[in-house]
Amino acid sequence: MGTTLYEKVFDQHTVKKLPSGQYQLLMGLHLVHEVTSPQAFSMLKERGLSVLRPDRTFATVDHIIPTSSLQRPFQDDLAEGMMVALEDNAAKHGIRFFSPGASEQGIVHVIGPENGLTQPGMTICCGDSHTSTHGAFGALAFGIGTSQVRDVLATQTLSMGKLKVRRIEVNGKLPTGVYAKDVILAVIRRLGVNGGVGYAYEYAGEVFDRFSMEERMTVCNMSIEGGARAGYVNPDQTTYDYLKGRRYAPSGEAWNRAVEYWESIKSDRDAKYDDVVVFDAASIEPMVTWGITPGQSVGVRERVPELGEFGASERDSVAEAYEYMGFEPGQSIAGTKIDVAFVGSCTNGRMSDFEAIVRLIQGRGFKVKPHVKALIVPGSQTLRHEMIEKGYDKVFRDAGFEFREAGCSMCLAMNPDKLSGRQVCASSSNRNFKGRQGSPTGRTLLMSPVMVAASAFAGEVTDARRLFGEELAQA
Repeated sequence: MGTTLYEKVFDQHTVKKLPSGQYQLLMGLHLVHEVTSPQAFSMLKERGLSVLRPDRTFATVDHIIPTSSLQRPFQDDLAEGMMVALEDNAAKHGIRFFSPGASEQGIVHVIGPENGLTQPGMTICCGDSHTSTHGAFGALAFGIGTSQVRDVLATQTLSMGKLKVRRIEVNGKLPTGVYAKDVILAVIRRLGVNGGVGYAYEYAGEVFDRFSMEERMTVCNMSIEGGARAGYVNPDQTTYDYLKGRRYAPSGEAWNRAVEYWESIKSDRDAKYDDVVVFDAASIEPMVTWGITPGQSVGVRERVPELGEFGASERDSVAEAYEYMGFEPGQSIAGTKIDVAFVGSCTNGRMSDFEAIVRLIQGRGFKVKPHVKALIVPGSQTLRHEMIEKGYDKVFRDAGFEFREAGCSMCLAMNPDKLSGRQVCASSSNRNFKGRQGSPTGRTLLMSPVMVAASAFAGEVTDARRLFGEELAQA
């Protein structure tokens, strides 16, 4: 019987089995940012410890950075304090820092792949829940808490139990206007926000074989929203083509040796899985969340479900969602008025996300509705410069979007980009929890970047396939 990528990589990085039954796992790459690292560095200082492997540790700033201006000091004293703490600790411990001043800054889960730091067969950790993004490369990537950040800084190891592995296959061809974001929302809707607890998700099938690396990253990014501890895709030629020539990727003979290793850690054809779930790609349509978890979603042509469609264990959460969001059971999701449109985040803030919109709107005269505040936020400064070189900033500005600096922006309320009052936001980010975007009563509707753009132009949730018509079919 063969083994899965998860088992191979986990076993290769196991230092020893602990008395607790957990395993001490060597971490190949540790990514840090400004939110969860200050306390961890302080704990090192209290114990007189240093960073064991600064060469395996890389830092950036993303959550707190303003996207309207990078002028220092930041207006928010707390944000400025976190920034200074990260800068000082990176310098003290010899950690490579991707700084705004050097135009290298970006969302941690964007710059890792962008620089070739993320590679197949690695174990990767970061004090951020969406570290599962890096699994798109065939890595085991885990979000960790602050005390674990301390542990990895000091020992380059992490204690954890073994997971089960669920293979999720999506076969067939996705319909026009359906994207990677719709795929993962459909998966979470079916399996539930707790369905992946105790599992790593292996994504496979014809759709993933065709997906680009950026599409794979979108799906793996939201594995955590389905309860999975990690999500990954087996590496293939698409992976290698993406990595070759990037700053931290192997080169020369080291590249050939790396590819040989990467090929060896793929799941075997006869690997045994703890569970297998198969999706028909043709059945997936553009998805929109209507509730307060990523699992509470419907197709854009569907209606908000009735309470009776849910099991007893879900009904309290569903009733809470109705009340908070202001939706009535049976109400059509299309036609819901929006106040804000946000395209960005570690889920959908990469070049292909923005290019998908540009291809549909360039030269066609689309305009954001006057009552909608619409933001385009690149995932990194490098990406932002590339977009400007291509003229995409002008395309978006001409259509009524604000073209911002790189950062997490409206994905979460740790920077100036926030909702106010009962505003409704069409968002390409990953979470629609209560208060996630800054207002305790603000409401978030998750959807793909193209759906966000369509809703911005319509002023309400709308089916992008109808708005963009034949252009979408040809894009």
